[in-house]
Amino acid sequence: MSLSLSKKATAVKPSSTLEITAKANTMKAEGIDIISFGVGEPDFTTPDNINEAAIRAIHDGFTRYTPASGTLELKKAVCEKFRTFNQLTYQPNQIVISNGGKHALTNIFEAILNPGDEVIIPVPYWLTYPEIVKLNDGIPVYIYGEKENGYKVTAQQISAATTDKTKALVLNSPNNPTGAVYPEEELQAIAEVAIAKDFYVVADEMYEHLTYGEQKHISIASLGLDIYQRTITCSGVSKSYAMTGWRIGYTGSSARIAKLMGSLQSHQTSNPNSIAQKATVEALLGNQSTIEAMRVEFDKRRKYMYQRVSQFPLLDVLEPEGAFYVFIDFTNVLKMSYQGQPIHTINRVAQILLEDYHVAVVPCDDFGFDQFIRLSYATSLAAIETGLDRLEQFITSLKEK
Repeated sequence: MSLSLSKKATAVKPSSTLEITAKANTMKAEGIDIISFGVGEPDFTTPDNINEAAIRAIHDGFTRYTPASGTLELKKAVCEKFRTFNQLTYQPNQIVISNGGKHALTNIFEAILNPGDEVIIPVPYWLTYPEIVKLNDGIPVYIYGEKENGYKVTAQQISAATTDKTKALVLNSPNNPTGAVYPEEELQAIAEVAIAKDFYVVADEMYEHLTYGEQKHISIASLGLDIYQRTITCSGVSKSYAMTGWRIGYTGSSARIAKLMGSLQSHQTSNPNSIAQKATVEALLGNQSTIEAMRVEFDKRRKYMYQRVSQFPLLDVLEPEGAFYVFIDFTNVLKMSYQGQPIHTINRVAQILLEDYHVAVVPCDDFGFDQFIRLSYATSLAAIETGLDRLEQFITSLKEK
């Protein structure tokens, strides 16, 4: 047999957000003043009380293996968080602690998918969803959100996309990349479809603490026993607690699914980081005032970015309701020329902005919308102002073809 490689592995697309961030960091290391609106990572440091809990764990010698699916202490803390914040009742045997949100999603699809199973993925989507589904022998089925509905999909669209092979729906609220939040009435309608068609809902709620204005986060699993039994709720501490590098995610599901995910994890990673688990207990149960302070600061940045961008010529943008992203339609920009050359593609826009204006952005072709760009406001207000000044300079430099 020839020394061939895995077809599934070679078919995986690299993460464009991480690629862009890596290139921007390389340019920064070369002394170039780069403003990055790229990767979705809070610029805040992890709160002191969380750091101190980790330090105590180290001094106490809590540095050995833990149970594969997480410590009982942390599982109980997750159950308490689910109860108070999400209005969800889970027992510790329904909780799996993972090495970040991506790992949690990987566990989910490994546990529920068989070859040929279909997973409905609303578009635009976080670029990792289709890759994880395909790696686990599933088939992504895409349905597109309309601008008039904030790029959210409807229960009618979901119902129309289901077949006898439909195994699950991915539901991401607050949404990456749009910042959209699904209200209760829309979630209820989606829940009714999931119950009637009998498929799982994979509820990715990673940005659940980051909602603004009158928007409130609602977990679809809280809307009744039937949808609770069909939902796998996924979250973590990366975004809301500024703990991206700590790599702790978690899920709430049926005990049967949780057992499967725990078994898979026992062979793949042994257990999540012991020290990070101790820190996460403090994150979930400790003082939440710094978390609210970060949310308030994100809201200020959100308002500023949206107001600025909405005034730029050629661009079209809806006000985000959650997470920390602004989703911008560059369709009119793609019809223009830059320095005498037609632009044509959103990747060309991103290239120009990085190389000529030193602004890193995320083109959304890998998110299913190839005429859009995502800007993250998880950076300082001063950096946002400077970066948007540069973006405006680019927009005003464009000419008709």
